[in-house]
Amino acid sequence: MAREHRAVLLCAFTVFTSLVVGVEERQRGDECADLNNATWQEYRQQRFKLQVQYLLLTRRNMDCAQMFNQESLSETQQQQQQQQQQQQPSYFNVSRPTTVIVHGYRVTGRKPSWVKQLARALLRAQDVNVLAVDWVYGASFAYNLVVEDYKEVAVQISILINQLQQHGCKLESFHFIGISLGAHVAGFVGTLFDGKIGRITALDPAGPMFKGADTFDRLDPSDALFVDAIHTDSDYFGISIPVGHVDFFLNGGKDQTGCARSLFPSILVYFPVYGYVICDHMRALHVYMSALNGSCAMVGIPCSSYEDFLKGRCLDCDVFKGTCPTIGLSANSGIVVSPVPREQQLFLLTTSSPPFCSRHFLLQLEVSPLDKSAEVEVTLTTGNLRTERRLRLQTDTTVYRTVLSHPVALCEIDSIKLKNTGARFYRQSEIHVRSVCLSEFPSLRREEPLCVNNIHVRRGAPWSHDFVQVCGSF
Repeated sequence: MAREHRAVLLCAFTVFTSLVVGVEERQRGDECADLNNATWQEYRQQRFKLQVQYLLLTRRNMDCAQMFNQESLSETQQQQQQQQQQQQPSYFNVSRPTTVIVHGYRVTGRKPSWVKQLARALLRAQDVNVLAVDWVYGASFAYNLVVEDYKEVAVQISILINQLQQHGCKLESFHFIGISLGAHVAGFVGTLFDGKIGRITALDPAGPMFKGADTFDRLDPSDALFVDAIHTDSDYFGISIPVGHVDFFLNGGKDQTGCARSLFPSILVYFPVYGYVICDHMRALHVYMSALNGSCAMVGIPCSSYEDFLKGRCLDCDVFKGTCPTIGLSANSGIVVSPVPREQQLFLLTTSSPPFCSRHFLLQLEVSPLDKSAEVEVTLTTGNLRTERRLRLQTDTTVYRTVLSHPVALCEIDSIKLKNTGARFYRQSEIHVRSVCLSEFPSLRREEPLCVNNIHVRRGAPWSHDFVQVCGSF
């Protein structure tokens, strides 16, 4: 079924689920602000037009968001001169950088539950003002109509940015984080300011209705001084082309580990499937939040394609003078060269659960000439952690290279196992492995690869070898 038909089915599904869920009354706490919900009934009655509001979170109010508007700016300016006992002064600090979170399309009109989690992760990492843009009313239900309004949302945000500038904020101090369609909203804000905004981070920027769009109508590197993007669902809801100075394509940018493959065109009638099919799309957000914790580095390797990356043809970051870009808050993603290259595709492999980061290894296997095709399963083991990769061996090739990932460093791997998994009658019964070598990349220490020579792997008799506890030979 064509992707356009899938989009139509998804729209029909969202209407159906909204009717099932029914009217959800919007509730707001007496003290803490929150994002809105939009209901299908309100949408049908056109009771709400495009509305944009802002929530402020800082280290002083991480757990209790504050509404932010022009009056808040006035309070910020006056609060040092007079303290109002009946009205809480704004926590906004013009001397600190400001991070602006822009959510994307809301299928059922429900507020994004992850906004405050992302804000807290940002605030734990740096002392900034976090402004969450709430445009749920305009972002819900009919995707094609939402896309028609996204530029108007950007215009309204730009008005606030202009006001903040008048109070002392500098354009280069703003960092926009746009999720899905929110990435293109952030991009148009950048266009309105001639690309002088400090940074835009796009988390799986939306693909439908944007893949063939002009750069004026979508996010591109000219929208900010630095634009970085994370792609995790480029075959469905995300965009497949580079949109930033650096674009991280996780696991190729499509199917993410731990996200089950769905038959979603045929099962859209079931309500639970929505969370099922957006797993890939939302992985960019979860990986980014995990990267903010700083528990491990998530490094991207520049390469012309994912296929070349998996074949071990891209092992260094020479285009960046040796410093590989990383996901997170490092200035320019850690790039030190100037000017920063544009539309650089970066690839990395991840695990299926937080913290998602993994080490990259080049596996090189050399075998004696084969009479028949064969298949070898390679397994790396560390404690209860296992990484498996199958290699199909042909009669006309003797050297094979492939990239695989494992959560720990090379010297921490416990064992390696080779297994001949070929069929009994149609594949090679015994494989003579001249050498198998494993090396980690990118490697600052330039470690020598770990190699084993002269191995015979018979069908039904796997070969394995344990590592020593320190880095060295097998």
